[in-house]
This record gives sequence, C-alpha cells and structure tokens, in this order.
Amino acid sequence: MKAKRSVTVRMATWSAWRPWRGVAVWLAFVVLALAVGSAVGTHQATADDYRTGEAGRAERMAAQGHLDHEPVEQVLISARSGPLDRTAAEAAVRDITARMRALPGVKRVAPAVRSADGGTLRVEVTLKGTDADDKKFVAPVAAQTAAAQRAHPALRVEETGSPSISVGVDTQRDDDLGLSEAITLPITLLTLMAVFGSAVMVAVPLLLALTSIAAAVGMSMIVSHLLPDAGVGMNVIILIGMAVGVDYTLFYLKREREERTRSGGRIGPEALVELAAATSGRAIVASGLAVVVSTATLYLATDIVFSSLATCTIIVVLAAVLSSLTALPALLVVIGRRAELRAARRAAKGTTRRAAKDHAGAGRVWTALLRPASRRPALTLCVSVLVMLGLAAPALGMQLRVLNKDSMSREIPALQAYDRLTAAFPELRIQHQVVVRAQADRSGEVADALRELERRTERDPLFAHQIRPVLRTSADHRIHTLYLAVPYKLSSPEALASLDRLRKDYLPHTVGTVAGAQFAVTGDVPHDTDYLAHQDEKLPLVVGMLLLLTFVMTALVFRSLVLGLIGVVLNLLSAAAAFGLVVVFFQYGLASTLFGFDPAATHAIGSRVPLFLFVILFGLSMDYQVFVVSRIREAALAGVPTRQAVLQGTVTSAKVVTSAAAVMVTVFATFMLLHLAEMKQIGFSLAVAVLLDAFVIRVMILPAALTLLGRATWWPSRGMRRVQERGAEAVNAPLQAVSSP
Repeated sequence: MKAKRSVTVRMATWSAWRPWRGVAVWLAFVVLALAVGSAVGTHQATADDYRTGEAGRAERMAAQGHLDHEPVEQVLISARSGPLDRTAAEAAVRDITARMRALPGVKRVAPAVRSADGGTLRVEVTLKGTDADDKKFVAPVAAQTAAAQRAHPALRVEETGSPSISVGVDTQRDDDLGLSEAITLPITLLTLMAVFGSAVMVAVPLLLALTSIAAAVGMSMIVSHLLPDAGVGMNVIILIGMAVGVDYTLFYLKREREERTRSGGRIGPEALVELAAATSGRAIVASGLAVVVSTATLYLATDIVFSSLATCTIIVVLAAVLSSLTALPALLVVIGRRAELRAARRAAKGTTRRAAKDHAGAGRVWTALLRPASRRPALTLCVSVLVMLGLAAPALGMQLRVLNKDSMSREIPALQAYDRLTAAFPELRIQHQVVVRAQADRSGEVADALRELERRTERDPLFAHQIRPVLRTSADHRIHTLYLAVPYKLSSPEALASLDRLRKDYLPHTVGTVAGAQFAVTGDVPHDTDYLAHQDEKLPLVVGMLLLLTFVMTALVFRSLVLGLIGVVLNLLSAAAAFGLVVVFFQYGLASTLFGFDPAATHAIGSRVPLFLFVILFGLSMDYQVFVVSRIREAALAGVPTRQAVLQGTVTSAKVVTSAAAVMVTVFATFMLLHLAEMKQIGFSLAVAVLLDAFVIRVMILPAALTLLGRATWWPSRGMRRVQERGAEAVNAPLQAVSSP
C-alpha cells in the first residue's frame, strides 16, 4: 500500500508535472496581492496607536478636551556670518509673517522673539489640526520659507519643528530604502554566483525572493486595515524577505542537486523534485512556521511598532514558504529538463564525474572543519561556549534609550535647524504637558493648583524661566493643561530628573490635593520614559513565551525533548553574543571609530532593538537548526549511529548553510549603511548573529553537543531508539560471528 503523501509533496508534485501552470499560479497570486493592496492602500497608524503608560493617558485626556498638542513650526532668521543686521532681519520677519498668515493651513503666527545673545530671531507658526495630521501642512510652510530665503539671500532663513522633522525622517527613510535595494540586489547576485556559478541557478532564488517581497508588500497593505502599519513595514519586508527567500530556495536547490547526483541521471526532474519536497520541502515548512510562531510573540508586547514588525515579518515569511512550494518546484523541473538535454550532448566530456569530484572535495573540506567536534567534542564544546560567553559579556552593561531627535541623522536639514534653534533658545528643547481632569465645578481649584505648580517650578533650576508656562482650559472646564519648559537635551539626566520631580513631588502636592482630580504628564521625555517602562513590563512575558514556543516547536518537529532544550540554549547563546557585540560597536562607540558612523547613532542602544532582535534571531536560527538537524535525523533514521550521523548530516548541509548565511549577512550588512540608528544596529546585530550561528554554533557547538549525547539526543523517541538499536546490532553481528569459535 502506497504511503500517504504530505501536503508539501502533493503541492510540489502538482507544480512539477504542470510547471508552467505552477509558475503562472504563483505570479497570478503576486499580481493579485499587489493589485488589491494598491487599490486599498496602506492604513497608517495614528497618534492614538502609539500611546502608552501615563503619557498616553495624558494625551487621551487632552484629546477629550480638544487640547491636543498643537503642531508648531519655528522659522529662524540669523546671519550667515558675523553679527545679525537688525534692519534686514526685521524686514525678513515682516515678509515671513505675511507669507505664513496667507496660508490656509496656518492657524496663527506669533510675534518674532529674539534670542538672548541677539543673534537669532524666531517666528512661531502654529499649524491647524493636531500632531496626527500636521505633515500635510508642512510642504506649503516649507515652500514659503524657501521663498523667503531667496528674497533675503544675505540672511539664513530656515524652518524646523516636529512636523518638518517627521517629514525629513520619512524622506530619509524612503531614500535609505532605495539605497538598500540598490546595494542588496547586486551583492546577493554576486554571492549566489559564487555559490552556483550559473546565471540560471542564480536567477531562481533571486526571482523567488523578489516576487515573495512583492506579494508581501501587497498583502501587508491589505492587512494594515486590521493592524495599522507603523511605517517600518517596507524595511522589514525587504530585510527578512531577501534573507529567508534566498535561504529557502537554497535549501531546496541543494537537495534537488544531491538527488540528481545520487541518481546518476536515472530519475527524471519531476521525481527529483518530489524527493526534494519530501525532505527539504518539509524542513522549509517547519522552519517557516518556527519563524512565524516565534515572531508572533511580539504581539504580546502590545506596542504598535512591534506589532507592525511582527505582521510584516510573518507575511513575508509565509510568502517565501508558499513560493518555495509552488513556483520553485516548477522552475526546477523546467531547468532540469533543459539540463538533461545539455547533459545528453556533453555526456562524453565527463561533466558528471567532475561534479561528483567537486562535491566530494567540498565534503572533505567540511569533514576537516568538523574534525575537532567529532574527535574532541568535550574540549570543542567548552572552548566554543566560553568564546560565545565572552562575546556576550558586554551585554550585561547594555543601556537602552528611545532614539529621539538627539540620535537622528544630522543630514536632515530640519534637524540642523533644530540644533541652531535649541542653541539659541535652550528653553525650547523640552516641554512637559501637565493634563488634569476634574469636575467642572472644581475648575477654579484646579487652576489655582496649577498656578502653585508654576510658582514651584519657577524656583527650580531644572525648569526654564525664559518662557512663561501656558495654561489652557477646555470649553467645558473639565480639562486643563499646563506646559512647562525644560532647557536640557531630551536624553540628559537633568531632563529625566525634571520629570521625576514633577511626577513624584510637585504634582501630588499641588493638583493632587484637589478632590477627584486625575492628572498625568506627557511630552517627549515622559513618552520615552513610559515607553521603556512598558517594554520592561512586557519583556518577561514575550521572552518567556518565545522560549516555551521554541522548545515546543523543536521538540515536536524532531520528536525529542533533548533537541528542544538544545535549540533553546543555542539560540540564547547566539542572541547573547550578538547583543554583546552590538554594545561594543555602538554603545562603546567602536562603530564610529572603525566605520565613521555618526556619533549620534551610537553610545546607546535603541529601546526596540534587543526585543526585536531576540525574537527574529530565534526565528532565523531555527532555519539552520531545522535544516541541519533534519539531515542528521534523516541519517539516524536510516540506521547510521548517532555520532556518525552527526558528522554525515552536518557535512551534507554545511555548504548550503554557509551559502545561505553569506547571503543573509550581505543583506543584513547593507542596513548598516542606512541613516536610522535603529536600522544600523538591527542590521549589524543580525549580520554578526548569523555569522556566529553558521560558523560557530552549527560547526562547533551543535555537532560537539550531539556527539557527546549520542543516542540520548533523540530521547524520548521510541522509534528512533529502535532504529538505532537495530543499527548497532547490524554493526556488532559480524564482530560476534568472527569472535565465536
């Protein structure tokens, strides 16, 4: 009776026997996803999606009273060199004021304010709407600022503010995305050429990776109407899509080539694809599901950015798995049929023997590299683990912070203007917004309490005194807000101290004495502080669930609790080493010294980086874990003793693992060229983690550990134990026959 074939094999077989239909179905899916996605567009996250902690509560209360933070742009007038010409500056102020008041998106224009040193004038322009929709009003203001600059060439006329900075960051991110695509594609192409030496074979993984990315882009647009996009989707789709798309194709191609070599041309391309689907196809599905499950733990962080990262990662991984089960088998059959025709014409030239020799040569190289793990497993394991722990040690001193205006690239013109603004007017660096909600009949008491709060801050050097605090009250007298200025940088200890004093000392003894009053503080510093606290609160849940799911997935795939535990430990080791290196390169500033990175992008680790990396690295490590251990398990199920199966399985998978790692590393490394500090850190960490995973974990630690464990590796699998026992009996039987009289 014929064994029932898995879904993986059935899908591959259908595509293999109908190759052009299989390719057409996949391309139709890609086009449909893009068409529907383009039609519905992307639903971007709103300001409300980002609110967390006390700062988020304050913003919601302010929104209830229509007292949201107003979007403000500052137009600066200063001299290009030397002292400021007051007559020319005042003429520029009049020109700018008239231009801005004529714009429909401008709510009001304040009188010009001169800096303390008299070298700069600023004109405050308040835009209509709220911070949620302020970007649409930036372009007309920027255009009028540029026109004023042309009208007054002897002066420097420039614009800055949160709206224009946001636009500048978005523009830079789009430019970075284009740069990443321009660099990633040729580097991936060259890497694949080095692996395969054939333009046709290079085109297959590249084509499938790109079409998987295209399908994921369309699907992400559709899904964004259920889970809003936080603006990081495209970066993640390209980053992960190129990596796993090429990886999965390499796994499949490697197995198909092995079966072709083993068969010696006696099996047709359709049957070869079916054999590859039964082994590597199953490993790809298991690996993809492992990435999906591990990434899904990011939803437990209840953070819009992590949710967006998780959604886009899951979508592109599923797209890559689907392409490897549909289009890839079809393309391999088409290529295989053409290869058969070429082989028939060149059979007399010994091409088959040369390929086998090359394969054997590669096997000898990896056998030599694996010799320490097979001959001295205990020593190899101890030394390798100590090296990884040494690399991980700096992670103990990791300092996290939300990467804000202080750490953004200074190539953005609005940030250059921001630096000049805060140098001339330090009181504009930070504003704490105190929001109070109480019954309308308590409005007078709340106002008195806020005035008392104002008096206390006037005597405190942590707060600015050049600007009088602004008190606003809602129309129904239930919501009150007070803006307090702080003349220090966002990430400075003084800024954090001012918030701590406000929340723990001043507010409880002023507004806190009003019966029934609810109060909270928001602003850039409160938002960053509360965001870090929120992450710290969710971190144990996310990490705990990730470890549990990784253990369960590995144990189920290989039917071994021991392998499940080993998978968790090795992934932890790989992630910890990557964290240690990112601390050395970015927090300690080595990246600035070696690569000339902007110091603003270093000296602190982005708050989102560790959690995102931890989850993604666990998923990507499962790629190699599943593929390598699948080959080892396959050999063990064939009766090969575990120690020998470890060497055999690792050797046969080593070349494709290192090839896939090379592609991943090149893709991830290109993100170090981007401007966003978090993307630099993520790209660097993923690149070094993949290198360590492929060349230390899979070549040294994993083989050494499995060699030491022997048959215990498969506990408690009874089927594997019986197979291994029969294999041992088959080996010992001839020895017993020789020794018997």
